[in-house]
Amino acid sequence: MVTDPQQACFEAGIKFGSLYHQFAGTPVSPDSTRSLETAIADSIENQPHCAAVTVDVDDEAVAADIAHENGYTELSGHLMEVEMRIEYEAVTVRTRMEMEDGYPLMKLVAVEAGSGETETADHNASEETADHNASEAADADDTDGAVADTEP
Repeated sequence: MVTDPQQACFEAGIKFGSLYHQFAGTPVSPDSTRSLETAIADSIENQPHCAAVTVDVDDEAVAADIAHENGYTELSGHLMEVEMRIEYEAVTVRTRMEMEDGYPLMKLVAVEAGSGETETADHNASEETADHNASEAADADDTDGAVADTEP
């Protein structure tokens, strides 16, 4: 029998798979990054158990990737950072996508049981999440990045 934490992790994988493979290759320019961030976050949050999605597309990296006169490039993993919060039953799963050796890897950051018990994928995950949340609050007036919920 599948446990709630296992199902929550499965749900996170489904969300990341659909996010990446649905939007990779989408035309993006420095002028369209904000609207694309919002579209990605809003569309993935439509899925069951998805409580929050944060998408940050790097404007400078997008501009650097433009290799023709038409003014756009194709969205790929090295151009964005993504975090998600999945809630299934009494379990919360926190995930993020980050580049590792030139490849976008989707990772579990933490699995939090309803009892308050937290398992982290690495010893710094809780600190990184707290740092990110503090940074996000400090940048609340900044227009970069689409945040569909304040705590991914």
